[in-house]
Formats: sequence, C-alpha cells, structure tokens
Amino acid sequence: MARYQLAHMPRITGGAGARELAGELAAARLGAGAQVLLVADPGLKATGLIEDVEASLKKAGLGVSVFSEFGGDPTVAAADAAASQARRTKAKAVVSLGGGSALDLGKVVAAISTTAATARRSAVDYELCKRPFPRKRLASLVIPTTAGTGSELTRTAILTRADKAKVWLWGEELKADEVILDPETTLSLPPVLTAFTGIDALVHALEAATNGNATAANNVFAHEAIRLASAHLRQAVEDGRDLVAREGLQRAAALAGVAIDNGGTAVAHNIGHALASLRPVQHGRSVALGMIATLGWNVAGDDGRVEAAARAMGAASAAALPAAFEALVRAVGIKVSLADEFAGVTPERLAEQMARPENAAMRSSNRRTIEDSDLLVFAERVLTQA
Repeated sequence: MARYQLAHMPRITGGAGARELAGELAAARLGAGAQVLLVADPGLKATGLIEDVEASLKKAGLGVSVFSEFGGDPTVAAADAAASQARRTKAKAVVSLGGGSALDLGKVVAAISTTAATARRSAVDYELCKRPFPRKRLASLVIPTTAGTGSELTRTAILTRADKAKVWLWGEELKADEVILDPETTLSLPPVLTAFTGIDALVHALEAATNGNATAANNVFAHEAIRLASAHLRQAVEDGRDLVAREGLQRAAALAGVAIDNGGTAVAHNIGHALASLRPVQHGRSVALGMIATLGWNVAGDDGRVEAAARAMGAASAAALPAAFEALVRAVGIKVSLADEFAGVTPERLAEQMARPENAAMRSSNRRTIEDSDLLVFAERVLTQA
C-alpha cells in the first residue's frame, strides 16, 4: 500500500453573499484597527465587488489600502511594488480579490512583506524554491472571482519575470488562511472567460488524477472536480446568471486546487506555460490545447488512472476521454487553432521552451516518461491543431 500525504486546507467560507463576511473574518484574526492591503483585480472596478469587500473590511474597523496596478499575468515587478505598499502602510494582512492573477500576487505579497529592511528581497529571489520564504508572514484571505485556477487552495503562485518567463513559487507560506467562495462574485464573468477559467479547472483535475503523483486519497478531490466541471461548465457559459451552475463550477475549481496542491499538474501545463512565454495566450486556453495535443498519447499503457478519470467525466472509457475532452473545449467556444497568434513560432522553438528549467517539474510529473523527441512531437501538434 503506497504512502501518501494530503496538505492542510485553509478554512473555507462559502455561499452566495459570503464576500460580505470578509471584514468579520479578517478582524477576528487581526483585531479592530489593523491595516489591510486589498489586492484587487483592476478589471473588477466596474462590478462593485472591490467596493463591497472594502466596505466589509472598513465596517469591521480595519484600515484599507488598495493595490490594483497589475495585469492578467502578474509580474515580479508588480509583486515587489505591492509588497512595498504593504510595508509602507504597515499592513497586517493581505486580502486578495480576483482571478488567479490577483490571488497569486496577493499570496506572494503576504509571504514576503514582513522581512526586515536589511534583508528584503525581490519576489524573484524565491522562484523555483531557490530560497525559503521569510519565517513570518502577513495573514492571507482570498476571494476568487473566477472559477478556474484553484489558487485559493494551493501553495503555489505564478509570476512573470522581466524576460517573460512564467515561473512558479512554492511553499506553505503561500497558502491562504481564509478562503471565501461566493458564487455571486463570478456572475459578471463573460462567457469567454467562464470557458477559459472553467476548462483550466478541468485540466487541473484531470492532470492531478492521472499524473505520476496521483493517489486514491487525492482523487477524492480530483474526481469530484472533474464531475462538477463537466456537469456545469457548458451551462455556466450559456447562461452566466445561473447561480447553481456558477456555484458548481466554483466548487470544481476549488477542489481541483486541492488536487493540484497535493498532486501537481503535468505535460498540458508544461505546454501552456511554454506557449505563454512566447506569445500572449490565455492560460486556460493554452493548457486546454496542451491537453488536446497530449491526452491521446497519455492514454497509452494506462494503469487505470485515466480510465477512472474518464468515468468521472462521463466518458465510456479511457480511450474515449480525448474525444470527450476536445468536444467540450469546442462546445464552450474555445478556439483550438493557434495559427494566427503563433505565426513564425517553430515547433523547435516551442519544444525548447518546454524543456526549460521552470517547466521541468510539470514534465517530470507526467505518468508517462517524456523524452526530448516527444517534446517536439507535442509542439508540432499544438501548433498545427485546427
């Protein structure tokens, strides 16, 4: 019987309107009068969600400073700027509001902002586990407004370096203390982003359930995430006001976050990160295309992992899973062809990016061993899919 470990989970508060409890939850940890840094996705300004959360924090007697100077792929520079603001305002907690970008950024800021002035480092100094995070950190409360990345429940954050490489940071210090899952925060997400983020959650769950790190204990989370994402994604795209579909998809993303926190991802994410380091491409779309290009290859020699994941998705067998996954990708309107955006990028160039050190962990986690020659085959497939 194989040994396994499941990491601890933050406390989760869920349900429609749960965002209104942000102030109460933060104040219970900090006490009234404490200062909080609210890292908020700038795209939420028109929705009223930033004001909702800020009002909740202030009502609980907390001081609030807002940081929104970042984009869809948060940079090391943005993390350093937010950490500087946290120190300047003497923040005791970071509340992160938004999609995976906001959550990743806020988690990093909470982890690096307490360091003494003589030992402060850039966020990039912690990439790829090059050094441990400071022993003390700020409290961290996260409120996802998309249903996809699962960042709310992971020990991982992704930042973009100055050279455009997407690098991961990992450690217990990145895990949130409080998670608020409020499906109402996802209602304003347009269909295209609902599709992108929802398919990301499904890829997370599929990879965690089928890669070399998969365990029966972790598959309790992964398989339920697969089931929920498959059941609710199409409806959430077609009717964004359907709160039942939104809640199901949000829960799928959170459970998939637990699954990758314990089991990691695999080759589809290797490809997705490599693509994004070369040209702008939305993360959920890029990993979905990576999954289409490799899932059939990964079915070969299945030891039962892919079969079980296929049944969780409602497919008849492991062999039927690649077609079922691709059909769902296309049904929710995700464009499969990269011909326009990646004109001029050769398979050799993409394979080179896939082999880079920052993508090595995702490659090595794959159940089937990936040779260098396989990388070129996958790169050719993903660039020529139509």
